[in-house]
Amino acid sequence: MAYREKLAWLELIGMVIAYGGYFIAVGIVDPAPGRLETLTYVALFGAASVIRLLILGSGWLFLRAQMGSDARAKPDERDRSIARRGASTGYYVLMGLMLWVGVVLPLTDSGWAVANAALAAIIIAEIVRDIMVVISYRRGWHG
Repeated sequence: MAYREKLAWLELIGMVIAYGGYFIAVGIVDPAPGRLETLTYVALFGAASVIRLLILGSGWLFLRAQMGSDARAKPDERDRSIARRGASTGYYVLMGLMLWVGVVLPLTDSGWAVANAALAAIIIAEIVRDIMVVISYRRGWHG
């Protein structure tokens, strides 16, 4: 498995674990409206982000030690092409979801419902980007 594919797997797993936990917690927690609500959501999101950073940091150190010179190699044209393909797909997913969040959702919800939907849109787009990178490496895509 290529180093950049392993990085994509690491990012994918980190996002699913950390932000999956965040959205599960958001679904369970029902904070009081006002300042406490804001502090609760910010604390939950902060905790999820720290968990993600810990997963990415420890995984990156492990991969760097395991892969050696492959980890230090600059991306070749295939790596860059796969990264562009993933970014392009993730961008279109993000734009579609943000149209929903910015145009449709404010007509029915407000406040933290819209903010969490926007966060979900960004996270979903990043997950799609990572999935496209993994699929491209798995299928031997060369652009």
